[in-house]
Amino acid sequence: MAASKWFRAGRSFLGGLSSNSPGLLRMSREIAFCDLLSQQTRTFIQMGTNLKVADNSGAKRVKCIQALKGKKGARLGDTIVASVKEAAPGGTVKKGAVVYAVVVRAAMPRGRCDGSEVKFDDNACVLVNKQGEPIGKRVHGPVPHELRKKKHIKILSLAEHIA
Repeated sequence: MAASKWFRAGRSFLGGLSSNSPGLLRMSREIAFCDLLSQQTRTFIQMGTNLKVADNSGAKRVKCIQALKGKKGARLGDTIVASVKEAAPGGTVKKGAVVYAVVVRAAMPRGRCDGSEVKFDDNACVLVNKQGEPIGKRVHGPVPHELRKKKHIKILSLAEHIA
């Protein structure tokens, strides 16, 4: 009698690991989903990407319409065409305006010459006019020094912190 009791307990334990028990299966799926999110790869700034605006032009958030360089999308220092989605009430730029912007922070890692790589927590841009001059007078947050290679010296001079 005792042997059959242990056999049943073992059988129910193994049955708990199979698909008959939804509790353990659901928990294992949730763990796998969390692992997938933590290992999520960062991609280019592409059509439909939301970006913060890192200057005082009046816009708060823009959505990328088109990356002007590259087939896949934009990276640090590239120019994009964007639409303003949120704007401050008294700003220079109004909601719905189509503007040019330079990507100054990207969540996608970018390799440097010394072997290190730089990546940021968010995607951010600085609004510029058609000549490439910034619309705002201040740039908030860190800006990578790779912008010097892309000829955005004015944005670097307005930045608070160069990373």
